[in-house]
Amino acid sequence: MIREITPEDFDGLMRLYTQLHGNPLPEKTPEVLSLWNNILADKNHHIIVAEENGQIASSCVCVIVPNLTHAQRPYALIENVVTDEKHRKKGLATACLDYAKALAEKENCYKMMLLTGSKEEATLNFYRKAGYNSSDKTAFIQWLNP
Repeated sequence: MIREITPEDFDGLMRLYTQLHGNPLPEKTPEVLSLWNNILADKNHHIIVAEENGQIASSCVCVIVPNLTHAQRPYALIENVVTDEKHRKKGLATACLDYAKALAEKENCYKMMLLTGSKEEATLNFYRKAGYNSSDKTAFIQWLNP
């Protein structure tokens, strides 16, 4: 089942995120829970999950960014694409990205963007197959407070 996150999904999402760049499991501090609640309340911030057997198996984030150019049409940013290692190669991440695309189309976005740090050809081909290209724009990153 592909759906948007619910308040009850915090623990499952955080467990999945430990597989994203070795992210540590955060403590449920008041600051972390406040951040969680702010994300849930933000109408432009969408955490999309694929659920299998009651567990979150894959996810991506889609943020709709209001915009004053391109006829005031927003754009979408995709981030934190991850699938549990036991559930890979089943099309779950593709389904999450398809859900994000449908959401962006519904919001009249003129484009979607994502960045990946991966240099693995299989990962790059996954994104190409999902409809993204690496030839239209050049991405630059500036890391802040590493």
